[in-house]
Amino acid sequence: MLKRGNVHPVLATVLKRLGLGLFTWLMVSVIIFASITMLPGDFTEAVLGQAATKETIVAFRKELGLDQPAIVRYGEWLLGVAQGDFGTSFSGRAASGQDRSRLVMDLVAPRLQNTLFLAGITAIIAVPLALFLGLTTALYRNSLYDRIVNAVALTTISMPEFFLAYILILLLASLWPILPSLANVNTEMALPERLIRIALPAMSLTLVIIAHMMRMTRAAVINLLALPYVEMARLKGATRTAVIMKHVLPNAWAPIATVIAFNLAYLVVGVVVVEVVFVYPGIGQLMVDAVTSRDIPVVQACALIFAVTYILLNLIADIIGIITNPRLLHPR
Repeated sequence: MLKRGNVHPVLATVLKRLGLGLFTWLMVSVIIFASITMLPGDFTEAVLGQAATKETIVAFRKELGLDQPAIVRYGEWLLGVAQGDFGTSFSGRAASGQDRSRLVMDLVAPRLQNTLFLAGITAIIAVPLALFLGLTTALYRNSLYDRIVNAVALTTISMPEFFLAYILILLLASLWPILPSLANVNTEMALPERLIRIALPAMSLTLVIIAHMMRMTRAAVINLLALPYVEMARLKGATRTAVIMKHVLPNAWAPIATVIAFNLAYLVVGVVVVEVVFVYPGIGQLMVDAVTSRDIPVVQACALIFAVTYILLNLIADIIGIITNPRLLHPR
């Protein structure tokens, strides 16, 4: 990867993007910690209740470390996160005056698995379907099929996730009870039953992200079909399948991969609303419950996980675009 004693342009650009991603992560951690710290009200009073005495509140704040300056608490939290320790949940400590707290990672890990399972099933369905629709609508541009698919895509894009989820519940769980309206899954549940339980939330997410990927894929393929080298391949007698497979798709891979990575990032972050609607035991539902109970460490951990996931997937999309750039791969 070294060239004439210098770093290869691809490696240098990737390293710069990695450094920028790390800097972005640090800035996001500051924003998350500062936002939660500046929220109005006293967390200890909210957790302990109005009946708590002043001495109890002071002792509880000292036990949780909330009596220390914000910069000290941020430094300790960031050091713990770097070591994989997100702290201890607040909720169990005030339940009955006894310390029944749990590590945040013990609460987050199973919920994160559920969220990744839902996002993974959605991606398995949405990505191939979006690529197929984007490719076929580009090939049959301005046809009735193209217009119908684009109209449906624009309709789903204009709808928020929760509204689309409620429509699916009304149609497929209430008027025609085909699928369950609640996605209450657990680890002991068999895979077929689990897939049935998450069918509606996966469908809601699929309809939202498939429209974005389909339209961007369609636009990328249409742009490539208008280029001179594709026209030359057609004049030489190449079939439509050969033109698509040998000339269009290899050059469309970079923008399509970037679109897929961006939409997967949106999928993982946007799953929060859908999880709440279907009461799905994922990290989004955990974050909402933690906000309600003012469980600061859990809220910080969930927000940071969402931020890191979004940053990483966007970073992957950026790196894919860099690696597939011929100007960087073959510098003069």
